[in-house]
Formats: sequence, structure tokens, C-alpha cells
Amino acid sequence: MSSEEKKRILVVDDEPAMQELIRLILERWGFELIPALNVATAVEILRQKPLPDLVLLDMMLPDIDGLELLRQIRETKVFDNLPIIIVSAAVDSDRIRKGLDMGADRYITKPAISHNLLKTVQEVLKTGRRTAT
Repeated sequence: MSSEEKKRILVVDDEPAMQELIRLILERWGFELIPALNVATAVEILRQKPLPDLVLLDMMLPDIDGLELLRQIRETKVFDNLPIIIVSAAVDSDRIRKGLDMGADRYITKPAISHNLLKTVQEVLKTGRRTAT
């Protein structure tokens, strides 16, 4: 992937070890990662141009719940085409359904991240936002 084609991925996760794991998985495939350890940093990055091509969003963050950030992003028109993949340790079906209903395009559970992350990121970047049925 040339530098002009490099897809930029905002990773919103407060765990440095998870940030590093995601970086190790995705950078070797040519993605540019933009780390945000909290929502305040993520919001600042989202105010800048160019927008990232994709957001990987943890649900359990120190400043506000990831679902609240998801809601704020989805209520802002400029982010209508910004795909969001939730990456969370929360595996209960109600939480997963809520995240998807609020506008996440996919949901990956952290115990299975190494198996699913690259495939899911590539798929979402290729197909774009999931459409409501």
C-alpha cells in the first residue's frame, strides 16, 4: 500500500497493551494507526482533517462510556460515512445488539481480536457503513 493509499484508523482504547496489539496486527498490513487513550483525545482527533477512514472503539473507557461516544459520533452529520467497529470485552448479547443498533458497523470481542480484526477491518473499509434493513 503506498503512503497515499494508507487507510487511517483511529483506535480509541484506554489499555496501552490493547493499543499495541492492534498496532502489531494492522500496521504490518499498511494501515496507519492513530491512538487515543481516552474520549477527549478521540474527539480532538475527529475535529481535525482529514478524518480517519475507520474508528475502532472500546466500550469501557475512563472518561465516558464508549456507547456515549458512538451516539455523539452518529448524531454528527460529518461522520455519516465514518465506519465504526466496536472492539470490546463486553460479550453479552444485549450490549452487542445495543452497540449495533446505535450505529456501529461491526462488533468484535476482545478475546477473539487477533483472529477477527484484520478481516473485519478490511471488510468494513471495502464495503463502507452497514445499512439499516
